Amino acid sequence: MSTPLLDFFRRGDVARDLRLLAAQGALAPRAHEQLGLLALLVSDPDAEVSRAAEATIAAIPGASLSTFLARSDVSAELRSFFAARGIEPAIATAAAAGGAPIDADLPLVDTSGASIEVEMDDEQSAVQRLSSMSVAQRVTRAIKGTREERSVLIRDPNKLVSAAVLSSPKVSDNEVESFARMANVSEEVLRVIGTTRAWMKNYAVMSALTRNPKTPVALSMNLLVRLTDRDLRQLTTDRNVPDVLRLTAKKKLANEK
Repeated sequence: MSTPLLDFFRRGDVARDLRLLAAQGALAPRAHEQLGLLALLVSDPDAEVSRAAEATIAAIPGASLSTFLARSDVSAELRSFFAARGIEPAIATAAAAGGAPIDADLPLVDTSGASIEVEMDDEQSAVQRLSSMSVAQRVTRAIKGTREERSVLIRDPNKLVSAAVLSSPKVSDNEVESFARMANVSEEVLRVIGTTRAWMKNYAVMSALTRNPKTPVALSMNLLVRLTDRDLRQLTTDRNVPDVLRLTAKKKLANEK
């Protein structure tokens, strides 16, 4: 499984305090991500991080872990990792046995403690609150915080923070559409949106990306074939998009006549 948060950790450019937080099971919002991070961090060069990851894995109830590994959406790589540790997928899932299925949108180890949800008045109050937070705190808020906080943190100069926003289980299609329209987010944010299949099924998200001048040109060009004639015509007169995109839209319309 690939998510913005997991991909960032795989690239290796994550501060020690955040790796330790993830190794303790306190960062990832979903079971898939939590287990993926733990499998990665048991080999961390920092001994404390790797020990913490081992301890977190050991704290996961064996029956819950085996049941989760039996899900069809669990990667072969993750199954192999746990098989090497003597943990195999359950033959019968909890649902088949009459119990409740494991929710993949929840972590297998809950170390969050008390809820950190905060009522926010508006985006400005979110800016003030977040400005005094550390990177680790902002990542946590990106994953578990409010819509107003996500609208601020998606523009954070730290790429891990914006990746955490896109990994939040709370983020909605409407929010992603608004992110796709933003000209003050990083190209990486737009690239992640444009390569996430679930979001690209939403026409409003896809068309917003094509009109965003910061979207990588290669990505925008690939999306042209999916635009309606109405949106193509609007693109031909949009001076904010790259010339090559505007001219290609004109050619496509001409060829369809």
